[in-house]
Amino acid sequence: MDLVLEAADRHLLTPYVYPAGWPEDEPCRQLLSLFVITNLGALALYLLFGTLSYCFIFDHELQKHPQFLENQVRREIAYALRSLPWISVPTVALFFAEVRGYSKLYDNIEDSPYGWSGVFLSMLSFLFFTDMGIYWIHRALHHRLLYKRFHKPHHLWKIATPFASHAFHPVDGFLQSLPYHIYPFLFPLHKITYLGLYIFVNVWTISIHDGDYRVPRLLQHVINGSAHHTDHHLYFDYNYGQYFTLWDKIGGSYKSPSSFEGKGPHDYLRKLREK
Repeated sequence: MDLVLEAADRHLLTPYVYPAGWPEDEPCRQLLSLFVITNLGALALYLLFGTLSYCFIFDHELQKHPQFLENQVRREIAYALRSLPWISVPTVALFFAEVRGYSKLYDNIEDSPYGWSGVFLSMLSFLFFTDMGIYWIHRALHHRLLYKRFHKPHHLWKIATPFASHAFHPVDGFLQSLPYHIYPFLFPLHKITYLGLYIFVNVWTISIHDGDYRVPRLLQHVINGSAHHTDHHLYFDYNYGQYFTLWDKIGGSYKSPSSFEGKGPHDYLRKLREK
């Protein structure tokens, strides 16, 4: 995140916003800047990719499903917009630690002992680590002591739209993002790669709520896509994973998506039309 902060300081904050005597590396200034950048960035990613997905990928026929709520899209967006600033508070603390040099993020490819191969391997390990972490955090949030207080709001949307992707209770939203932020404190990661992965995970989160169940047949039981996550919203105790089905299979929570078996929301609507 220091790359984004440096660019914002150079082109906007130092020349046009902050007093001339306020040093760029002063902690309070950095915290304030990171809070604004994080909120604007999260809002832009959510609204831009959520809107694109809703307009061009999401099947609007799903809004005719009996479990689709009245004014649901507006409610999803409103809930997300209320939650994102609160989610950003602990997130900014972690970004601040990165900016102050406590992470293992590095600037140049030459800083990796394995060069470009190290960058590629770090991307794979990031996906594996975060998929594992999110699985267990997500599953823990379904425990009866945590579910009603923190995770139930996200399950209000049985037939989700892309805008449900970030419609979390703030505690829920931060906890499920925590593996992304922990990774660079544990393992080396190129800074630009980290920013790219940060954008990717936000887009992926939107994509698994978009109701588009198309996955290559060979990967249907490997990739945890929208079909799997739709069943999670509908049936509660299955398919907690983020990218892959590995941990659901290990943890005994894997369910073959009902949509792959002709029993999904689209199939239900088709049967209603045929009556």
